Amino acid sequence: MKKALFTITICLFSIISFGQKVYDFNQTCREAYTEIIKLKLVTGKELIAKERQQNPTNLIPDLLEGYIDFFTLFFNEDPTEYAGRKDNFDKRIEAFDSGPANTPFYRYSKALTYLQRAAVKIKFGERYGAGWDFKKANSLIKDNKEKYPAFQPNNMLTGPIEVVIGTIPSGYKWLTSLFGMKGSISEGMQVMRSFLNSNDPYAKLLNSEATFYYCYLMFYVENKPEQVFKLIQAKKLDVVNNHLFTYLATNLALNSKQTDYAGKVIDARNISPEYMQTAAWDFEMGFVQLHKLRLDEAIKHFDQFLNTYKGKFYVKDVSQKISWAYYLKGDKSQAESYRLLTIKNGNTESDADKKAYRDAKKGLWPNEILLKARILNDGGYQKEALGLLQGKTINDFPKPEDALDFTYRLARVYDDMGRDDEAIKYYQQAINLGKTRTEYYAARAALQMGNIYENRNQKSLAIAAYKECLDMGDHEYKDSLDQRAKSGIARCKGE
Repeated sequence: MKKALFTITICLFSIISFGQKVYDFNQTCREAYTEIIKLKLVTGKELIAKERQQNPTNLIPDLLEGYIDFFTLFFNEDPTEYAGRKDNFDKRIEAFDSGPANTPFYRYSKALTYLQRAAVKIKFGERYGAGWDFKKANSLIKDNKEKYPAFQPNNMLTGPIEVVIGTIPSGYKWLTSLFGMKGSISEGMQVMRSFLNSNDPYAKLLNSEATFYYCYLMFYVENKPEQVFKLIQAKKLDVVNNHLFTYLATNLALNSKQTDYAGKVIDARNISPEYMQTAAWDFEMGFVQLHKLRLDEAIKHFDQFLNTYKGKFYVKDVSQKISWAYYLKGDKSQAESYRLLTIKNGNTESDADKKAYRDAKKGLWPNEILLKARILNDGGYQKEALGLLQGKTINDFPKPEDALDFTYRLARVYDDMGRDDEAIKYYQQAINLGKTRTEYYAARAALQMGNIYENRNQKSLAIAAYKECLDMGDHEYKDSLDQRAKSGIARCKGE
C-alpha cells in the first residue's frame, strides 16, 4: 500500500512538473530573437517552432512571437492582418499570467506586450486604447524595476518611456493628465546610455533593439543627427543584413537630407526572402528619387508603394508627392487625378497626411520654382535650391502664402549651408509674415532659430524661440513641432 501511494505521488509530481510554465531565454530563443530583430521573420518563426517542440512549457516563444506580430503590423498596417492578429496580444498576456510571477520576466513580458499593442493601436487609429496600454506598461515596468532592480532589460523600456512622456506634445496631453504620468528626457536618455554600455548578458543580447530606440531618440529628442550617424559608423551597424538597421539608417538619412546615402543603403540591403516583406522600401526610395528630381523613378516607386501597402498612414502624403511629380512634368491631368486621390484615400492621423489633405482641398497648385526649391532643399541639394531662389525677393511672389514660403525656404537653405546669420534674418521674416497663418513655416522657423541659438550655447535666446514655436496656434505639423520645441526647452534647462 505504501509503495503504491509513493508511486502515485511520484507520478502526480511528474505531471505537475511537466506542465509548469517557465521563462527560459535559452540559446534557441536567443537565436530566434536575434533573427527577428533583423526582421528575418521566417527564420525566427522556424526557431520558435523548434523551441516549442523541445520545450512546450517555455513562455519565451510567446514573447518572441509578439515581436513578429508587432513588426508585421507596425510596418505594413494591413487591416486584414490586424483583424487576424489583434487577439494574439490578449492571448499572450493570459499565457504570461499562467506562468510564474516570481521572475522578472513575468512583468517585463506583459509590459513589452502592452507597449507593442499601444504602438500598433496608434497605427490603426485607436488612440484611447493605446493610452491605456501605455499606462499599463509604464506601471508594470516600474513595479518590475522596484522588485528586480538588477534586471537590465527593465532599462531598455523605462529609458524610452521616460523620454516619450517627457516630450508628449499638446495634442496628446490628455494621456499624461488622464494617467498622471511624468517623464524626464535627461534621465531617460541616461538610462539608455547606461544600458547600451552595460556588460550584462541580457543588455548585450538586447543591444541592437536598444540601439534602434536610442538612435531615434537622439535624433529627434536630443537633436543630434550628426552624432547618430557617427554612432552608426562607430558601432559598425549592419545596415545590409539587419533590416531594422537598414530602415533606421535610411529613414534618418532622408530626414537629415542625406539622400545619396539613403539610396545607397536601400540598394545594398540583403533582399533574401527570409526577411519581412514591406512596402517601406518603395516609400523610402520614392523620396530618394523625388529629392533628385528624377520624377519618373519617383512616380514608379511611390505607385508601387500605394499598390502594395494596405495601411492608411502616409497614403495622402505619397499621393500628393506623385501629384507634384506629374505637375512638374507638365502632366496636369495625372497631377489632378492624384490630387483627388490625396483627398479620397488614406487618413489624417499623421501630420504629413493632414498637410497633404489640406493642400489638396485648397485646389491650388504650388509655385513651380518654390516647389522645386523645397524638394531640392529637403534632399540636401542646397546649391541647386539656392540657385533657384537667389536674386529673388518677396516682391516676386504676389501671393502671401508664396512670399512666406519663399522667405522660409531661403532661411532653411542658408541654415543647411551653415550661414546662420542669414538664416536667422530670414527665419525672423518668416515668423513675422506667418505667425497668424495656418501654414507651418512660421512655427518651423521659430524651431530652427531655437536650434541655431542652442548650438551657439545662447540658451535664453533658444528657449525664447522654442516658446514662440509652442505659442503659435493651430498650424500644420503642430504636434510634431510642439514635441521638438518642448524637447529643445528641456535640453536647454537640463531637464
